[in-house]
Amino acid sequence: MEAYFGRLIFLDFDGCLHPDSVYMHPKKGIYLREPGHHLFEWEPILVELLCDHPNVGIVLSTSWVSRKSYSYAKSQLSPELQKRIIGATFHNRHTDKEHFAQISRASQIFSDISRRGIKEDDWIAIDDDAEGWPFMYSRNLIRTNGATGISDPAVQEEIKTWLAKWGKS
Repeated sequence: MEAYFGRLIFLDFDGCLHPDSVYMHPKKGIYLREPGHHLFEWEPILVELLCDHPNVGIVLSTSWVSRKSYSYAKSQLSPELQKRIIGATFHNRHTDKEHFAQISRASQIFSDISRRGIKEDDWIAIDDDAEGWPFMYSRNLIRTNGATGISDPAVQEEIKTWLAKWGKS
């Protein structure tokens, strides 16, 4: 039985859970080209922020899903976050990869919101990409700096504010 989540976070990886200097190589795979940093280094911050909020689910809004796969992207996260994931903005059966790559992250997210029928106050996006983001929904975007992601205390405060607004159940 799938858990019910009344609120959702659209989560990007690069520039949010680690610095944005991520590259794909046929032999190396996905790697981070940022000395002193590693992939998913800030994930424990999100786990901690969400620990008292079991009603918050996650939709993956990262290019890792379209470039590798949903299963692969999901498997890169800790079990604590994996159990919150309900899907991704990219759906291999419903979306052409080439078209999906050409539209803004905002358009990808809004298409998913429409498909799921999510209310305006029931979601946020954590992302370092604000291109094409509609002004009327700017409060739903927690924009990160690609170099600091969610390690930035100001970003953590924004996330805490949303979580407090949503409550603990």
